[in-house]
Amino acid sequence: MPGRLPRWLAAFTAAAALTTAFAAPAAAAGVADHPVRTTGCGRPAGFPAGVTTTRHVTSGGLEREYTVHLPAHYNPRRPYPLVLSFHGHKRTSQYQEELSGFSALDAIAVYPQGLIGTDGESAWTGAPYSAAADDVLFTGDLLDALQRTLCVDAGRIFAAGKSNGGGFVGVLACRLASRIAAFAPVSGAFYPQGGACHPSRPVPILDFHGTADTTIPYTGNPAKGLPAIPDWLAAWSTRDGCRPDPVSWTPVDGVVAEKWLGCDGRAALEHYRVEGAGHVWPSTRPNNDSATPTVIDATPVVWRFFCTHPLR
Repeated sequence: MPGRLPRWLAAFTAAAALTTAFAAPAAAAGVADHPVRTTGCGRPAGFPAGVTTTRHVTSGGLEREYTVHLPAHYNPRRPYPLVLSFHGHKRTSQYQEELSGFSALDAIAVYPQGLIGTDGESAWTGAPYSAAADDVLFTGDLLDALQRTLCVDAGRIFAAGKSNGGGFVGVLACRLASRIAAFAPVSGAFYPQGGACHPSRPVPILDFHGTADTTIPYTGNPAKGLPAIPDWLAAWSTRDGCRPDPVSWTPVDGVVAEKWLGCDGRAALEHYRVEGAGHVWPSTRPNNDSATPTVIDATPVVWRFFCTHPLR
């Protein structure tokens, strides 16, 4: 049956909801941190496939914007993975689509738009300059709307983001761990304003960061409360119950990949340290971030990680 939850997800949701085999969409006052059944399979999308469309959803009393791209041959009776891709500070959903390139995948690619923050620029919850709105609630409301209208595989919802958007992905890993299957921050800005982190389950996380990033330094920025990236990873290895010392390898010259072993449940923790790279979404071709290519493409690595870490 299209949109059907995996058996263990249905059991998990039933235990959480008590009165129903599947969870209902989150109420306006809260956020559903558990699997939610997709009801949009078999329905026409209401907008064309193969192109990017701007849409809106109401969240927290505000009209919020996002763009969505369906595969060119979208079949409303086939459940698709869904990738949320969050832009960085001062950026737009259109910029993030061009940067991350998830629209080329056989997946529903969604690019939410952040609100104008205290500095007059777009931002996400978890940064000191973000708006007062609750972007975790927005994410939950957005997923509810998408699962009501599109054929979303409820066990293959993923989140990636760049810079402030990557930091927000870290917030989502803390607060929507049982609804989103896996997380991939790139050049993430992990400010302390993101709050305490107590995920509802051990989660799969893949992180990219350049050693020459002067915006969000690899070694951290104590004045802004930004942790050194190795410290942020060590905290996640503890939350995920992994062994403290990762194994490492060199997938290409100039990149050191690390993987923590022995993690609890279906958790996973991997990190790609890109030597000499700045505050970029790594790409072997010039992109919106930089005219200077890096030695690795982040997007296919992220997509492979997502594909191997569904909520099952």
